[in-house]
Amino acid sequence: MHSWMWYGDTLLAVAVCALGAGAQAGAARNPLVLELFTSEGCSSCPPVDRWVERLDAAQPLAGAEFIVLSEHVDYWDHQGWKDPYSSAALTERQQNYVRGLGLTGVYTPQLVLDGDVEVHPGDEHQVSEEFHKAAAVALMPVQIEDVSVAGGAVTGRVKVESGSSKHGDVLVAVALDHTETDVLGGENDGHKLTNVAVVRALVKIGKIEKGKAFDGAFRVPVAAGDARDLRVVALVQEGVQGRVTGAGMVKVP
Repeated sequence: MHSWMWYGDTLLAVAVCALGAGAQAGAARNPLVLELFTSEGCSSCPPVDRWVERLDAAQPLAGAEFIVLSEHVDYWDHQGWKDPYSSAALTERQQNYVRGLGLTGVYTPQLVLDGDVEVHPGDEHQVSEEFHKAAAVALMPVQIEDVSVAGGAVTGRVKVESGSSKHGDVLVAVALDHTETDVLGGENDGHKLTNVAVVRALVKIGKIEKGKAFDGAFRVPVAAGDARDLRVVALVQEGVQGRVTGAGMVKVP
């Protein structure tokens, strides 16, 4: 475990400045899935948490829709503050990416784009290049329908039209739209931290076969305290933490 070195809050504007104008309302937009592995116990994480939050709000790349997921890992939990959103399953997901992409190791904050490449917010050229490259590759549209929150669970349906070039897993993530935490220990002691799209559950609901469509129901249990403003994200992903080939998101008030 090690912490990624951050170079200053001035780089929070990198995405907006480097990518240019956002998409026009009503225009078709290609989803880009950006997963942030983070922790409330890591002092290097808050600047990148804010960077992702700004990216989510600004949507700065024309023709693209950034679908962000804040995935809180648990290996900082013994450093003086237990992250209330941390998950061993998300730590495992990060480790699978490291193995699959041939990276040097897990750390926070670490960003993976479309399950395919590591992104470094401190490198303006790399950010712009990878975002534009990903935006040029059309992902399969994924529809999320009939979503409701009742009885301690989020339910709905995921539909993917035929056209997948490979087999893939269909995953559903349930995330809190926005969180605020007063940290009372560890490296961020005394700070109020905010995050967007904080993943509370990530489950596989089925598989899509090459050239075929998918239509499947999902039921994801949620804790009583999490049954508030939510995001539901559906992903089509190759193999064990492979490339993301389809994505969609809805917000559930």
